[in-house]
Amino acid sequence: MRTIFVLFDSLNRRALTPYGGTTIATPNFQRLAERSITFDNHYVGSLPCMPARRDMHTGRLNFLHRGWGPLEPFDNSFAALLQGQGVYSHLVSDHFHYWGDGGSTYHNRYDSYEFIRGQEGDPWKAMVEPPWERWRQMYHPQQFTDARRHKLSRHMTNREFIREYKDFPSVRCFDAGLDFLQTNRHASNWLLHLETFDPHEPFHAPAEFRAPYPTAYRGPIFDWPPYARVTESTPECDEIRANYAAIVALCDHELGRLLDVMDRDNMWDDTALIVTTDHGFLLGEHDWWAKNVMPCYNEVAHIPLFFHHPDLQSQRGTHRSELTQTIDVMPTLLDIAGAAIPPDTMGQSLLKMASDGLPGREAAIYGVFGSAVNVTDGRYTYLLYPPDVHGGDLYQYTLMPMHLKGMFSAAELAEATLTPPLPHFKDVPVLRVPATPKSPFYNHQGPGVQNDTVTVLYDLWTDPDQLRPLDDPAIAERMRDLALAEMVKASAPVEYLRRMGLEHAL
Repeated sequence: MRTIFVLFDSLNRRALTPYGGTTIATPNFQRLAERSITFDNHYVGSLPCMPARRDMHTGRLNFLHRGWGPLEPFDNSFAALLQGQGVYSHLVSDHFHYWGDGGSTYHNRYDSYEFIRGQEGDPWKAMVEPPWERWRQMYHPQQFTDARRHKLSRHMTNREFIREYKDFPSVRCFDAGLDFLQTNRHASNWLLHLETFDPHEPFHAPAEFRAPYPTAYRGPIFDWPPYARVTESTPECDEIRANYAAIVALCDHELGRLLDVMDRDNMWDDTALIVTTDHGFLLGEHDWWAKNVMPCYNEVAHIPLFFHHPDLQSQRGTHRSELTQTIDVMPTLLDIAGAAIPPDTMGQSLLKMASDGLPGREAAIYGVFGSAVNVTDGRYTYLLYPPDVHGGDLYQYTLMPMHLKGMFSAAELAEATLTPPLPHFKDVPVLRVPATPKSPFYNHQGPGVQNDTVTVLYDLWTDPDQLRPLDDPAIAERMRDLALAEMVKASAPVEYLRRMGLEHAL
């Protein structure tokens, strides 16, 4: 079997035509929907980037045990498992976090991989004496920094070398993916994982993709919103949204190039295709930009998913309402290849769901390590916060003590203990490291940056924009029970249950 897995980053479900989007031209996502099954109740698991990818690789939730980090020695990885089944796997990505300390074990699970340089803070091009004053005038004050090693300055450096359409990393990603297909189209038993960082911020797209979205803004470049509350003027907000529209339009165009090849070579008859994202992005809704630092609203949590399989041609163009999550990617990829799904996998195969009538899950939990445990049953969402987000009882369970850009500090490791394994750790004892302000990552995600930490219930049928909290104690209790049941299924550490005020219910 041949499989293509396309993964975008920060792709907003509501921006896409198949999900009712009207403000951005996405004709190729519409083409994809007409050839595929569109899943209408697909949710995130762990947030943000690398936690989501650990979910996808392992078929298990990351956020109850650890924050950002590599694959663990005891983890299952779909790429490694496919390799054991004789399926060749190839990764093409410009997502530079794979090559940082906190993502350094993912790409090595594939048979081969190609790294496309230049996105965001990728330490790609070297400028020892950057044109600071020119950049100061060129970029919005929120977007400029003269700190040489800061990701903003790295992006400004990289951008000096990204001048036209063919230079953009996402374009070069799809170039490389199509090269793989050209070389291997008639081979059997392969997986192409084609992943681009776009439409992640900064929202930098070729000029021809930006032109259809004019605004009244006349200031310096402003295409990188802060992870903060909205304080910008209306023209500034319009500019950020227009730049996001442009980068989504670029993603749509690149997807169209892939669909053209599949049409030309009749690949719909012998190749499976999955297209999704890791999470969405707030573009001013709820008076917030971005993700992580605010409640996990549906603009971030409710994400797109498209699935095509040659055996499901009769279902093309249909929508399914089962509740699915990012952890379902791994068992689906294994199932497509006819590989065994490990018994400790939490995810469910989309193939079995669509072909055999396997029911979806009753509930799904999702979130950022150390923040709320959010739960949905497809109708209600319950954002359940700990009574004290800074109240402790928070530990990282790991044998790979890496943060986003560096190792765990000596200060935090000094308090680590070796603890017996949790059920899915394959009998391997692990480090149990307190997640405290001593951690250099504490103030980057989780409790160190959370705002609006109030437990709240929403009815998505009557309030899809989550603007009117619902006061219904009976429903809240049921959702709390669902959250507890899912945490137990996921082998949440007992102190995490205690932290959430749930241990008494066991």
